[in-house]
Amino acid sequence: EEQHSVGLVEKNYVYGDIKHEVSIYVKVFANSPFLVCMDLARSQEELIDPKYLWIGPDGKKLEGRRYVNLTETGKLMVMGFKESMSGAYTCTLSHKIIETTTQEEREMFEAYQFMVYAYREADHAYQVFVRFTTRECELAANSLFFEELKKILNNIISDLTCHIIDSSCKCHSVKLPKQGLLHELFVSFQVSPFAPGWEEVCHRVPYDCEDATNMRVQEARDRIGEFFHKQTYALKRRFQTVPIIHYMDNSFSVIRIDSCRPGFGKNDITHKNCASCCVVCGPGTFSPNNEVTCQTCTRPRVKMYGARSC
Repeated sequence: EEQHSVGLVEKNYVYGDIKHEVSIYVKVFANSPFLVCMDLARSQEELIDPKYLWIGPDGKKLEGRRYVNLTETGKLMVMGFKESMSGAYTCTLSHKIIETTTQEEREMFEAYQFMVYAYREADHAYQVFVRFTTRECELAANSLFFEELKKILNNIISDLTCHIIDSSCKCHSVKLPKQGLLHELFVSFQVSPFAPGWEEVCHRVPYDCEDATNMRVQEARDRIGEFFHKQTYALKRRFQTVPIIHYMDNSFSVIRIDSCRPGFGKNDITHKNCASCCVVCGPGTFSPNNEVTCQTCTRPRVKMYGARSC
């Protein structure tokens, strides 16, 4: 699974840095990489009587907690990562330095800080635009055709628990250079992976629901693209006379729209290493819906990560 992290990752290890905190993004429900309580340089040296003290985001010791795996060499893994586990993880390394001449012992301390954030993949939907020519804009057949088109498209993708939402159809008269007036239906709709029953489909893959959902909606988008592609072909083959309403060649276009689950949002400034991820909303911010931004609380009482309200 992709682990975005700043600093050096080696064999799923992320080293600390004395000068600044290291940011790490962990997918919800996944295990974090091992956070190493030293920097790369220190890890290449011998250490005498090293001790490691890890403190979690709540300011309490991490040792002995169910969800952490702490090795005797001071590496920390946080397991089954949840939104609420986001925040600052600090580790203090202490070790002794022994003077060669006097055999005198001195104790040294170094502190390392890691900012660990829960993230999810964004949910994808696809916005589709297509155009059809029609005989005139006042035609009753136009709206019947639109309803029929939606039924056909929904049928094509219903087995994927995807459906068509936010659809609109507007008729415009279009004047082309060196030609007369054409009447065109401008059709737009969204292909959404959240048709009734999508949650049951998700429960079969509890951990990476987004991945499964995104695969389904992508397949739905491909099928719909294929459908319109075939319309061009059908027109050229089937009809001696062109029907009143017909698909305009190559008018199919599609763009992806991302959304985040409540409590998550995108921020390419704060989280530039995970810019396309939906990262957990930080303290003092919240996201109540599927928008991609965490809003700021008017009175920031919220100290927790992943708030859905203030």
